[in-house]
Amino acid sequence: MPKRVLLGAFVLLVLAGAYGAGAADKLLAGGYSDPDSASAQAEEILDETFDRGGLQVVLKLDGPDGVDISRDPTARSVADAITAELGADDDVQDQILSVWTQPTLDSALVSRDRTSALIIASIEGGEDAAPGRAAEIAETFTGERDGIDIRVGGQALVYSQVNEQTSSDLLLAEAIAIPITFIVLIFVFGGLVAAAIPVGIGIVSIVLTIALLRVIGSLTDVSVFALNLTTAMGLALAIDYTLLLLTRYREEVGRGSSRPDAIVRTLATAGRTVAFSAVTVALSLSALALFPQYFLRSFAYAGLGVVVLAALAALVVTPAVLMVLGDRIDSLDARRPLRRLLRLPSPQDKEPEDTWWYRLVRWVMRHALPVATAVIVFLLVLGAPFLSLKMGFPDDRVLPGSASARQIQDEIRQDFDDDLSSAVTVVMRGPIDPGELAAYTRQLSEIDDVNSAGSSAGVFVSGGQVAPGSPDDTRGDTHVLSISTDRAVMSEGAIEQLDAMRALPVPVGTEVWFTGLTAVTDDTVDSIYAHLPWVLGLIAVATFILLFLFTGSVVLPLKALVLNILSLSATFGAMVWFFQEGHLGGLGTTATGTLNATMPVLLFCVAFGLSMDYEVFLLGRIREEWLHSGRTRADNDHAVALGLARTGKVITAAALLMSIVFAAIAASEVSFMRMFGVGLTLAVLMDATLVRMFLVPAFMRLAGRANWWAPAPLRKLHDRFGLSEEMPEHLSATPGERAGTGER
Repeated sequence: MPKRVLLGAFVLLVLAGAYGAGAADKLLAGGYSDPDSASAQAEEILDETFDRGGLQVVLKLDGPDGVDISRDPTARSVADAITAELGADDDVQDQILSVWTQPTLDSALVSRDRTSALIIASIEGGEDAAPGRAAEIAETFTGERDGIDIRVGGQALVYSQVNEQTSSDLLLAEAIAIPITFIVLIFVFGGLVAAAIPVGIGIVSIVLTIALLRVIGSLTDVSVFALNLTTAMGLALAIDYTLLLLTRYREEVGRGSSRPDAIVRTLATAGRTVAFSAVTVALSLSALALFPQYFLRSFAYAGLGVVVLAALAALVVTPAVLMVLGDRIDSLDARRPLRRLLRLPSPQDKEPEDTWWYRLVRWVMRHALPVATAVIVFLLVLGAPFLSLKMGFPDDRVLPGSASARQIQDEIRQDFDDDLSSAVTVVMRGPIDPGELAAYTRQLSEIDDVNSAGSSAGVFVSGGQVAPGSPDDTRGDTHVLSISTDRAVMSEGAIEQLDAMRALPVPVGTEVWFTGLTAVTDDTVDSIYAHLPWVLGLIAVATFILLFLFTGSVVLPLKALVLNILSLSATFGAMVWFFQEGHLGGLGTTATGTLNATMPVLLFCVAFGLSMDYEVFLLGRIREEWLHSGRTRADNDHAVALGLARTGKVITAAALLMSIVFAAIAASEVSFMRMFGVGLTLAVLMDATLVRMFLVPAFMRLAGRANWWAPAPLRKLHDRFGLSEEMPEHLSATPGERAGTGER
């Protein structure tokens, strides 16, 4: 049977690998905005009614030095040819902007030194098709025509290049994480064979989850960044779960159990902890499905898939491997030649009470109050920058400086007076006469730092009409108004200006929607804040219920929630300090003064789930020792010290290995994925050290026997439905004890 299990797993791995190989091409690079927001409704109307509002592609034309490109006949001839070619493309929407057709946009379409000009078009197809079409346009037009240098950028190409960069970053992360992890595993597990097991389990869970994401991607929108979480979580959880199982298996073998008995006892104890941990982590990640942004929902799909598959692979494949390999699991111990080379003595097995971990916990509990106070103050200081959090929207600066779309937008920010990406578009629907439309457009132009406001009723600057309007801006009862502004996209000033626009009374009988990057950002942040209480509430309630079922206590779940939030606040403070404020060079990224609005909540859900993983590992052994004791205050302290002594090495090794995996993501060239990797690395390390080694034992010492308190009705409920790592009675006896009672 074990060999059949391994053969079945191998066949499934091959089939899933073949199917999932093209998953990255089926996934999308966007998904940050709320599809139900006002800005999304405006974009839908623009697309359906005006054939506008698609993702932008920008062609930058650079002419000879000293020549006004807008007056150069050669440049105009090249621009006319480009415009005609774009206009003939069915994927390019109607309105193509250039200074030769819209001279009123001179300040936005011609550089200050007059040697560069922009041609701006919109591509239909949304985040699914537009990025690929933008890449084709870049390939077609990039180069030189009649002495005019042409390069391509824009939002559509940003998405395309993000997709490409993510695929290469994923390969880089795997190339970094897998070999380094394997080397560390050799010393943690004690041999090449044992070290290969978690890597193999990780590969199985990753490959199966990628295939699952391709299936989900054929049914709904899925972000390409879900692949990064799949790789990291698959390898990290496989290490966690396999390390826990192998440690318990070796412990049971050391007690004299036969191989089959040791495996059964391992699954009955550590196996239940793995299953319970997987449920806890999965529930934390599943809360992301409550958000309307498919970027966040994608991490729920990936997280649920990889957690379940990693747990199943660990619980099914690991026992099969142990049965097939037997004692050979410890063969090829690479530490032995190293010890001989360094003339180090062979390690000796120690009782838990004789370990460094036990002595550390005892010291912490003797000084529980000052230790807890010092650590809490330290974490609060680290978390202080989080109070200045400002959330924004990712733009081209998520790409490295070498990306062409990033380079072109940097030049636009530096060399052009106006940036059309900061423009606000107003969609109005309802019966309105030209005079009312002109009056509303005039009011918009009078708002501070608005350069101009235009509609079919005219173009206005500071309340005065400077040009006639475009008839194309009205279709039936639907109107488009374009507002040029000096306020930087996503800045506080831009939000205040947008609020002033929204505050204007609209003509009677009409509805108005605002869109543009500032409006989309504002709507996205509002959407996240609106859904956040439900997400946090689900995580808190689910965690409390699960930990109560696991421990039988109402105190320990509350302790876990408080300590985890305290630890994560320090991580968020570091994120603001590095990536929003730009300290230490933003760790190689460009600080824009904001954090990607989706990233803090994503970090919270993932890091909270992982911290619960360690919480379950630790509390499982502590409760097992507590139940076997006399349940006095001294027994509580001993159970805490003994539980941490038995799991401290496992948790620390798992955290070290997990941090290596997440640090590999931090090598990503996409800035917010680098932030994701750095954030998770810090969260894991702080949780496994400051929280598990110091705060948890200090708290449990101060609480004493109250740690295990629950109201009588809840105790009865736990007695009936509770779960734990406690050894079932028919397995709790040693082989010798069972033989003495006649049990077989």
